[in-house]
Amino acid sequence: MATDDKHSLITENGIPRHIAIIMDGNGRWAEKRFMPRAFGHQAGVKAVRKIVEHCAELGVEVLTLFAFSSENWHRPKEEVSLLMSLFVETLQREIDTLDKNGICVRFIGDRSAFPVVLQEKILEGEAQTKDNKALTLVIAANYGGHWDMCQAVQRVVDKMTIGELSKQPISPGLIKEHLSTADLPDPDFFIRTGGEERVSNFLLWQLAYTELYFTTTLWPDFDQNSLDDAINSFKSRQRRFGHTGEQILNKTALL
Repeated sequence: MATDDKHSLITENGIPRHIAIIMDGNGRWAEKRFMPRAFGHQAGVKAVRKIVEHCAELGVEVLTLFAFSSENWHRPKEEVSLLMSLFVETLQREIDTLDKNGICVRFIGDRSAFPVVLQEKILEGEAQTKDNKALTLVIAANYGGHWDMCQAVQRVVDKMTIGELSKQPISPGLIKEHLSTADLPDPDFFIRTGGEERVSNFLLWQLAYTELYFTTTLWPDFDQNSLDDAINSFKSRQRRFGHTGEQILNKTALL
C-alpha cells in the first residue's frame, strides 16, 4: 500500500521499507548470567548479525541501528573504551561478509569524537560497500536526534551565509534535506528491546509518523522469530498519517 508521497512506502508484502531499532538490554542480559557487561555487548553483536541477515532476506531496504548515543559517553570509562574497541573489531571482522552479501554500510552521527583508528575503519567500510544494493545498514554512532536537527539548521544557515542557498523561510522540507538521513525514507517501524518505552533522542525528526513497538526481550535474545512477531504487529496496524481510516481504505481500493 502506498502512503502520501512525503511519507515512506512499505513493500508489497507489507514488510516495512525502513526499520529502526534501539538495541537495549546487553548489560542486563550479561548480569542475569553473572557475567561482565562486556559479555553482553559481544552477544549483542551476534544478534545484530542475525537481524541484518533476516532483514535482507525479508526485503527490508533500510535497517538503522542505534549503536552508541551521544549520551552514552556518560557511561563508565571502561565500558566506553570496550565499546570503541568492539566497534573497531566488529568492522574489521564483519565488513567483508557484509560486502559479499550486498549490504551497504553507512554511519550517522558525529564521528569526530571517536578514536582515529575507528574513524578510519568507518570510512573504509563505507567506501568498500557504497555501491551495494541488497540492504542499507545505517549505524547511528555518537548520534542524537537533537544533534541531527541542530547540524541540519547550521548547514542551512552556513549555505545561506555564503550564498549557496537563497535566503528563505526555514521549512520542514528544508530541514529534512539537511538531516543525516536526507536521502533515505523515514522509518516505517521503530523497535526497542529491553523493556524501556521511550525513543531516547533517536531519530526524533524522522520518527514523526513511525509505528512504535516495544518488547521486554533483551537485545541478545532478539532473534529472527522476534523480528517476525514485531513485523506481524506492524502489518496489523492502519497507518493514517492524519487521514481518517475511511480515507485510507478508499485510497487503498483505488490502487
